[in-house]
Amino acid sequence: MQVAQQIKPDIYWVGTLDWNERHFHGYVTERGLTYNAYLILDEKVTLIDTVKNKFHDVLMQRISSVIDPAKIDVVISNHVEMDHSGSLPEIKKACPNAEFYCSEKAVAEFAKHYQEAGIEFHALKTGDTLNIGKRTLTFVETPMVHWPDNMVTYDEYDKVLFSNDAFGQHIACTERFDVNADFCEVMKQARKYYANIVQPYGMQAKKALDVVKTLDLEMIAPAHGVIWTEHIPEILEQYTLWTNNDRVDKCAIVYDSMWDSTAYMARAICEGFVEAGVDCRYFDVKDTHESDILAYIMDCKYVAVGSPTLNMKMMPNVAKFLTYFLGLSPRNQTRVGLAFGSYGWAPVGPKSVYDELKKSGFQLPMDAECLNWRPTQEYLDDLQARVKAMVLATE
Repeated sequence: MQVAQQIKPDIYWVGTLDWNERHFHGYVTERGLTYNAYLILDEKVTLIDTVKNKFHDVLMQRISSVIDPAKIDVVISNHVEMDHSGSLPEIKKACPNAEFYCSEKAVAEFAKHYQEAGIEFHALKTGDTLNIGKRTLTFVETPMVHWPDNMVTYDEYDKVLFSNDAFGQHIACTERFDVNADFCEVMKQARKYYANIVQPYGMQAKKALDVVKTLDLEMIAPAHGVIWTEHIPEILEQYTLWTNNDRVDKCAIVYDSMWDSTAYMARAICEGFVEAGVDCRYFDVKDTHESDILAYIMDCKYVAVGSPTLNMKMMPNVAKFLTYFLGLSPRNQTRVGLAFGSYGWAPVGPKSVYDELKKSGFQLPMDAECLNWRPTQEYLDDLQARVKAMVLATE
């Protein structure tokens, strides 16, 4: 039997670990996922969030290790998305006397998701409170972090913020707290999670963060990953940096190549950035998944994207990367882009990349760098020098 884990007196983690899941919304979850749900024992027994439907039996086992599920009085759903709400129909059946609560925006969405479950929700808005005994829960709507319906729940008595998708990480581990887990790995996954899930909504996340900073906190309990205790200052500091959308003086070079000509260009461009004093990494999109690239590229001032021409278009892998990257990356006029690539018959590939970067608000101080056939060393040296000059001119 899978049992609950106490995280505070009378508060239990009743979630589940998805060790083998490797994909979530197009991003690679190489460390699996955690679906967190929390049970509070008070005069009104309260469940905060559930788990993905296929793990509902684990949720029920963990709850049953603490209390008869039928004794649950209150169910709070901070978010409609099914990795959080998927077990609500089973909870409804097992908890016949429970009252269900969610944000105002979530009420209609839940009706669409779970039409046959017969769940009636009480709508909550920012500032609303719910007394469950010695605890009073306060609710704050956090729209677009990362869906319109999101909210967080604050337990002032225990100084716990049930933060839903904010401050999460996609990582499966048996350690429940940041202090017990591999801190470097947790922060790496927190960054990757922000880059691939929350980043497009940085402005909204910043507003939510401003509210969080006013709370007296001993614990942040997100819907995914480990629970923050001793490292709350560190994750708040990182979210402050990320939500400010500031750009760091570093470069990501992302490319695909057929016969290495574009790859040679990428190396020369990298050397140009390095000579100008800019930290630079380059990624062949055939070898590195776009979600891993996003974790690095998120705060880069410079982004260089290269593609040869294939069938009068850019390479499919590059088009896939740009669709993913530009869908997640907010417009920022401080970003500097560079499009490059080789071609045989027509320079369509690199020019198409240029057009996509331009539409997304990049500064483009150089025209698309288009190379016909193979580069000579003289050409590569000249490209390196021109990139260095471009960087120095944009500092």
